[in-house]
Amino acid sequence: MTTQTPPAANLSRAPGIEANPFGDSALMLGIADDDPEVRRAGARRLRDILLEVRPYGVLNLVAGAESLLVEFDCLAVSHGQLAQTIRLAVAGLGLEATGPVPGAKDFVIPMVVSEEFAPDLPGVAEELGLSQEATLEALASSVLTINLLAAAMAPMMAGVRFPGQVSRCAEPRTDVAAGSVMVAGTSAIIQPFPGPTGWKVIGRTPLTVCDIREDPATSYRPGDRVRFTVIPESQWAELEGQFLRPAPAADQQPAPQQEGGTHGSEA
Repeated sequence: MTTQTPPAANLSRAPGIEANPFGDSALMLGIADDDPEVRRAGARRLRDILLEVRPYGVLNLVAGAESLLVEFDCLAVSHGQLAQTIRLAVAGLGLEATGPVPGAKDFVIPMVVSEEFAPDLPGVAEELGLSQEATLEALASSVLTINLLAAAMAPMMAGVRFPGQVSRCAEPRTDVAAGSVMVAGTSAIIQPFPGPTGWKVIGRTPLTVCDIREDPATSYRPGDRVRFTVIPESQWAELEGQFLRPAPAADQQPAPQQEGGTHGSEA
């Protein structure tokens, strides 16, 4: 059965929220703002609100970097009704984040930087107008938030404190090693398994970030926080293949602060 899709202009929207029909049984939500960081934070907050409120008829939420797809039962609720429910929920709870995601974990991820493991680091540094050392310091001083799990459960993270945007590769690589730490824009991602990518590779972690022998296969989820730390290549063998786990309690952060950076090492 197909329900009539109301025009987008007729969908009620809270200030700053875009709610557009996506087929017969889904809404695409986003934040109307020029700042990509605001859009990303807003999308995360929308997901948290809908998980808390659980509007009638909603079947599934699919998070994007700057959007949220809400799948619903079109026999139970219409686009307009759901948009209105979401508007009321946001009006009551607010789009402003009230603190870290409940249960959010902190991760400190070691990475090795070498000519083999960081082939794009010189180009990224040049593009940003920084030295390679300053580029790595900008990454290490950032507290990144996992926005979503991309293909193959890759953690896509926002919040790298680069002074500008990093472009993608002009020609994507066809085979990038597992554990590769990659950047584009002011976001970062880790390659869980070998595969193609258009992101720029600036390091590699010896840890295994996704292991189907583990339950669950990843220890992270959207909302978790990540810091990177550069380690010498001599430590690679000691850490290689270890499953990524949250940082010890002493390294857990009470909130996603962006105050300074540290080159620590994972316990």
